[in-house]
Amino acid sequence: IKSTLDASKPNETHLCLLSLYRGSAMPPSPPPSPTKRRDMDVMKLMMSDYQVTLEDDNPSDIYVIFHGPKESPYAGGSWKIHVELPDGYPYKSPSIGFCNRIFHPNVDEMSGSVCLDVINQTWSPMFDLLNVFDVFLPQLLLYPNAADPLNGEAAAMLLREPDRYASKIRDYVQKYGQAAPASTEDDDESMSSSDDDD
Repeated sequence: IKSTLDASKPNETHLCLLSLYRGSAMPPSPPPSPTKRRDMDVMKLMMSDYQVTLEDDNPSDIYVIFHGPKESPYAGGSWKIHVELPDGYPYKSPSIGFCNRIFHPNVDEMSGSVCLDVINQTWSPMFDLLNVFDVFLPQLLLYPNAADPLNGEAAAMLLREPDRYASKIRDYVQKYGQAAPASTEDDDESMSSSDDDD
């Protein structure tokens, strides 16, 4: 049977197919499954500069060492952040919490839970875990929202006594904000002192 389609005279079907595939040789691939996306996001985070630990090799339950933004009262501090990815991730937002204490209006001082609108209310599947650590958490620390506090004392101090607020942050950084070793020299000293104990 001879084809009745003449390539030199495109019909509606040709035009439709041409417009669909214009600019790409292949049709767009479907979005990855939530499990595959979760695994890709965790792997991307592990390949970054962050120190990442999986709890019981579970990619939905991870810990990340987060360093305070430079040129802020949090500079020099490091916090262990607990991240739990729900079954519906990336369509549902991750749960984020500080494991060691931090003085901040939008972080509950005792539980470490974070009041972060972008994560809790306006999360989008367009975001990934690197966004949380590269953008969201640094923005939270640099630009606290005293109007929506989880720590009323920190919010009041930020509004009424900003110098005292910054000083208290630095005190907390020294006391509690040391989840990561300060330097390799400290590691060497602790290793040599443990060798002496043998």
